[in-house]
Amino acid sequence: MENRHGLILVNTGNGKGKTTAALGLGLRAWGQGFKVLIIQFIKGSWKYGELKTAEALGPNFVMRQMGEGFVRNANEDAMADHRHAAEEALAMARKEIESNQWDMIILDEINYAIKFGVLSLEAVLKLLEDKPSALHLVLTGRDVRPEIIDKADLVTEMKEIKHPYKKGIKAQKGIEF
Repeated sequence: MENRHGLILVNTGNGKGKTTAALGLGLRAWGQGFKVLIIQFIKGSWKYGELKTAEALGPNFVMRQMGEGFVRNANEDAMADHRHAAEEALAMARKEIESNQWDMIILDEINYAIKFGVLSLEAVLKLLEDKPSALHLVLTGRDVRPEIIDKADLVTEMKEIKHPYKKGIKAQKGIEF
C-alpha cells in the first residue's frame, strides 16, 4: 500500500479506555478501507458490545476472543489454561502478521498477558521486531514494559482520575461491555 509507514502504538495506564481507544483507531482505519484484526489475549466468553459491531462491519473488521477471562488470583491449573490460550493467541498473531492480509492488527490486553506471566516479554518483542514495515500494530493493557515502550512509535497512558466503581456502581452495559 502507498508507502505506508506502519507504526507500533501502545495504549496503557490505570485508566479506563485502552481497548476502546484501540477500537476507535481500528474504526478509523476501517473507514479508510483498511483491513483490521483484533486479537484479544485476556477477554474470553463475555459478550461485549464491540463483538456485535465487528460482526456488522464485515470481513474487513474481525475480532477474535482468545483468552480465558480474568487472570488475577487464578490458581495454578487456571494459570496453565491462561498460558495455553495466550500462547495460541500469540501464534495466531504471528500467523496473521506474516500473512500480510491485514493493515492493522490490535493485540488487545497483550501487556496484561506479559504482566501476569502467561506470555514472555521476549516472544512479544520478537513479534514486534518481525512486524512488516507497512503494518500498524496496536498493543493495549496496563503496566507496559519499558522494552515495549522503546520499540513503540506512540505510547498513550490513560490515567484514572475518577471511576464510578469506587462509588459502588457496577459495570454498565454500553460503557464497560
